[in-house]
Amino acid sequence: MPYTDRPLGVPTIGRIDFALIQHACRLAWNDLRTAPRFGLFFAGVYVALGWGMLYLAYATGQTYWAVLVVSGFPIIGPFAAVGLYEVSRRLDMGLPLNWADILTVIAHQRKRQLPSISAVIIVILLFWFFLGHMIFALFMGLSVMTNISSSIDVFLTPNGLMMLGFGTVIGATFSLLVYMITVISLPLLLDREVDFVTAMITSFQVVQNNFVTMIVWAAIIAVVSFIAMLPGFLGLFLVLPWVGHASWHIYRLARDRAN
Repeated sequence: MPYTDRPLGVPTIGRIDFALIQHACRLAWNDLRTAPRFGLFFAGVYVALGWGMLYLAYATGQTYWAVLVVSGFPIIGPFAAVGLYEVSRRLDMGLPLNWADILTVIAHQRKRQLPSISAVIIVILLFWFFLGHMIFALFMGLSVMTNISSSIDVFLTPNGLMMLGFGTVIGATFSLLVYMITVISLPLLLDREVDFVTAMITSFQVVQNNFVTMIVWAAIIAVVSFIAMLPGFLGLFLVLPWVGHASWHIYRLARDRAN
């Protein structure tokens, strides 16, 4: 379906329960097995970006930024997931999978609403970095610093532990906000012609209306993503494609349930 033929407006989104989440996860695993090369490619872009961010943190000698990078890193996940949504959409519709068509669809997003919502996510990420710096200065500004690449003792002090606890709460709040405005809006923007503000509001409302289910799904994403990030982000080569495909199917199944 060419983008010029996309339906206008927001579709009715049905109830999202745990059975729907489970079904979406099974479909996501099938998509990953059917088209693994696309999952590896988009996950590779994400992992390479993570490596680059950490390299800059260490190369500039500002090693404390590594903590903020790891904390804020999941916020940029939706960028890499867009290509995975398109792969799942094509598999749903029985369309052929080839690099030219998928990359063309992704490139076409620059003329639609995706750059605007991406800008919102970037602003939130940058604000988290700024606020994280302020939290670090507030708790650790007068502390004798050590190199965290060789010692983590500074974080085991009372001030260090309070900083980590407070920073975790603030970081989780930012991540939850991004999750609520993107979990439905990103696949919606691929599926329909709708402005990004309406898409974000719709996503926020869907999460509110299905709060327990969607928070459990957010927790699953957080846990598996954290585990996947531990071995140098390598686990994301599996986790990111699975989460991306599942996110599309959650949206599509909820949309189809109401129509």
